[in-house]
Amino acid sequence: MNDSSNFFAEGKVLLIDKPTHWTSFDVVRKIRNLVKVKKVGHAGTLDPLATGLLIICTGKFTKKINEYMAREKEYTGSFTLGATTVTYDLESEPGNFASTDGLTHEQLYAVTKKFIGEIMQVPPAHSAIKKDGKRVYELARMGKEVKLDPRKVTISVFEITDIKMPVISFRVVCSTGTYIRSLANDYGEALGCGAYLSSLCRTRIGEFELKDAKTVEEFEKEVKTIV
Repeated sequence: MNDSSNFFAEGKVLLIDKPTHWTSFDVVRKIRNLVKVKKVGHAGTLDPLATGLLIICTGKFTKKINEYMAREKEYTGSFTLGATTVTYDLESEPGNFASTDGLTHEQLYAVTKKFIGEIMQVPPAHSAIKKDGKRVYELARMGKEVKLDPRKVTISVFEITDIKMPVISFRVVCSTGTYIRSLANDYGEALGCGAYLSSLCRTRIGEFELKDAKTVEEFEKEVKTIV
């Protein structure tokens, strides 16, 4: 084991800004190859189309993953109103188009209040949750009906930060286990016009912030300086 492997095997917490179109495991695989340590894991999945903060733990610090996963999360992003998708985001094609002409800014702000506090939320059928030993997105892709039970989550902040119809920007602070895709779908349903998640960035996990994260390319250059 070389010096850099020893360095990461002892345990490090890495803050990585996940690029769009990468899965969270793509980042783990890349980091594992760079640091030459088998024990590498992430503390909370980001969907492929999402960007933002991914906590990566190496070596002995992989024991801390569950602790980091349990922390409060903050997200920014956008919803597109007037349509829905089966995945609740742009992993699938929008359909069920509806007019948004009658919606006022006041309504858009007011409906957020329905989702603040402790709520019951149904996860998306296209998610990595396991049911009967299989990931539910695998069942959904096979055309099988997936019924998931609602889960208790807490949303402490849900604010609309910009409106350029049909796209609205938001900031959400929530408990672990909250699906922003489900929030988009439920918000659109409450407005009566449908909505899907059109962009998402995780900006914070507990005390860890995106502004302190490195891109994969920046981390790769940094590893090369460790001898």
